[in-house]
Amino acid sequence: MISPGVTLGGRYRLDERIAGGGMGDVWRGTDDVLGRTVAVKILLPALLDEPGFAERFRGEARTMATINHPGVVDVYDYGSDQQLAFLVMEYVEGDALSRTLSRVGRLTPARTMALVAQAADALQAAHANGIVHRDVKPGNLLVRPNGTLVLTDFGIARSALVGQLTVAGSVLGTASYISPEQASGAVATPASDVYALGVVAYQCLSGHRPFDGATPIEIAMKHVREHPRPLPADIPPAVRAIVDRAMAKDPGTRWPTAAAMAAVARQAASSINTQVHQPAVNGSVRPHSGGPAVNRPQSGAPTSGSPQYPGSGAARVPYPPVPRPVSGGQGARGAASVPPAQQQQQPYRHPGAPAMPHPQPAPKQGDGSGGRQVLIVLAVVLALLVLLCAGVISFLLKQGNTNALGAAEPQTTVASYRLTKQAGPPAGLIPATEGRQTL
Repeated sequence: MISPGVTLGGRYRLDERIAGGGMGDVWRGTDDVLGRTVAVKILLPALLDEPGFAERFRGEARTMATINHPGVVDVYDYGSDQQLAFLVMEYVEGDALSRTLSRVGRLTPARTMALVAQAADALQAAHANGIVHRDVKPGNLLVRPNGTLVLTDFGIARSALVGQLTVAGSVLGTASYISPEQASGAVATPASDVYALGVVAYQCLSGHRPFDGATPIEIAMKHVREHPRPLPADIPPAVRAIVDRAMAKDPGTRWPTAAAMAAVARQAASSINTQVHQPAVNGSVRPHSGGPAVNRPQSGAPTSGSPQYPGSGAARVPYPPVPRPVSGGQGARGAASVPPAQQQQQPYRHPGAPAMPHPQPAPKQGDGSGGRQVLIVLAVVLALLVLLCAGVISFLLKQGNTNALGAAEPQTTVASYRLTKQAGPPAGLIPATEGRQTL
């Protein structure tokens, strides 16, 4: 009885059962000699009853151990104990892709193509060593926390050197991902793994398997006779073409190698990521799924009510055109255009209202009015200076003609004249009182 704590081969202690399949159960164990965690796959006892099976499987394990690729799980050891045959492999930290799909439903095209490219690289490494996996499915694709993928469970793989590991009259594989030639009983080839990987991509993109049925035989026959439902409309055409070619019924029309499929899948993932991170142009926003751009109106641009969008409600005024430069000729490419001169805005006048006089523009400098004002000011200042000087001179003359007693010289009235040594009054001066004097 297999249970936790059982030790196989004197060094591999079984700790926890983590998976099960058509060939046996997979346990997380501990290598007591090296002190590391391992994955131990225990084959079903019924398989050992087939003559020569154990020997062929031992040779297959040796062949798989020669694969040196980061995307392929490492095979450490093979042995038998207590009527059990087991395979010791690298223990990979991470979740199976099947568990991720059951949790999220479907993946984005970019993420799907990135995982498909990694899985195809791992398959190419196996095919280069003459090994066909024959059971590619989400449960055998482990994704590490850093996003890298590892192809596991080569338990029913077939190599050209060892032969086909099958029980007489049976077909090994998972019905939901089996290729048409495998379902028909033909020998599995690298093209069979390409088909299975295409089915995995189909499930990641659509959220469901391409074929369902009541029994595995019914599902397997649908792979032979029927075509799957089309992928959702939001899948980019390039991604759709990659999956359709991988799932072709005729192996000759599929991708010629897993490496070719990896190249086109990686290119598609890179193209989708570039479109997602590309800045929006003219208001277009690219969806994360890599589908066609969705045009969103800019600020002030016509919306669904404008004439550009038929079938809308109230009409809107179209977005005004961008003004062209006023200068003649074409400007340099990339140069900013010069806006036209701004016209004077006229005030709004209600129809029927009397016209309002236009205000006269203020005089501009240099038209001569400012110079005349300066001359007038200077003339006034000069006149005041002349009057001031005349008053000062008159006052000084009065102070100079005082008598010895200090009495001031007698003055005439406002209209009379001052007595001097002259014989008479100055010419043209008519005294106010003839002959009247003040002593």
